[in-house]
Amino acid sequence: MTQRHKVRKSVNRAIGPTVALLAVLAMIGYIIFGPTGLYAWGDYRQSVEKKRVVLSKLTKRENELQNRVNLLDRRRVDPDLADEYVREKLGVMHPDEIAIPMDEKE
Repeated sequence: MTQRHKVRKSVNRAIGPTVALLAVLAMIGYIIFGPTGLYAWGDYRQSVEKKRVVLSKLTKRENELQNRVNLLDRRRVDPDLADEYVREKLGVMHPDEIAIPMDEKE
C-alpha cells in the first residue's frame, strides 16, 4: 500500500508541471506554425510583393486616366484628343483607321 501511495503521490506532483509544459509547447508550436507564425512570414512577403506589382499597375493606369481627364478639361481641351474621342463615340472612326494629326499651317 505504501508503494502505491508513493506512486500516486509522485504522479499527482507531476501533473501540474506536465500540463504547464504541454501549454508552453502548444504556444511555441502556435508561434512557429500558426497562421501568423514564423512560417507564414514567407507567404506574407510573397503576398506583399504581388500586391505591390498590382498597385504599381493600378497607379500607372490611374495616372493615364488622370492625364486623359486633364486633356479633356472644358477650359483647355486638346483638339486632337477631342476629335478622336468624338469620332470614336459617334461611330465614324473605323477600327483600322489611324488618326494622324496635322499642323494648322498646312
